[in-house]
Amino acid sequence: MSILTTKPGVTSFAPQFLVKDLARSMAYYQKLGFTFGEPWGGFYAIGQVDGLELHLKEAPTNDADRQHRRANEHLDAAAGVEGVEAFFAQCTANGATIIKPLAATPWGTKDFYSRTRTAISCASGVARPRNDTAVPVPPQGMEKRKR
Repeated sequence: MSILTTKPGVTSFAPQFLVKDLARSMAYYQKLGFTFGEPWGGFYAIGQVDGLELHLKEAPTNDADRQHRRANEHLDAAAGVEGVEAFFAQCTANGATIIKPLAATPWGTKDFYSRTRTAISCASGVARPRNDTAVPVPPQGMEKRKR
């Protein structure tokens, strides 16, 4: 198949978290089920779980920006999870810092927010099958959130 007839498609999409301590961050995500190869150059690592990737990069961070993001619930990543109740239990059992407990949402999922020293994440129980291509309806009021 030539380049002109090949339909492009995204085959992966991974967040990259800037971290202060690569070894500590790798250990944290390993407790949540991620596996890592050897870090590249001592500053970059890729974790994998269920065919998905998470990139960690040890780099200087801006504490003021981090505080602003936390205060306004700006997410660094969001994950759709099958069995969100079990995943929530796994996260809490492994010491994840939960900033919003697992709760039903008006848009039909169950979400919880967790925080590391460098990132805020949301795990959401998917309310539709994985192969459903429908676009989810955004939560009401999201457009009014602070930026």
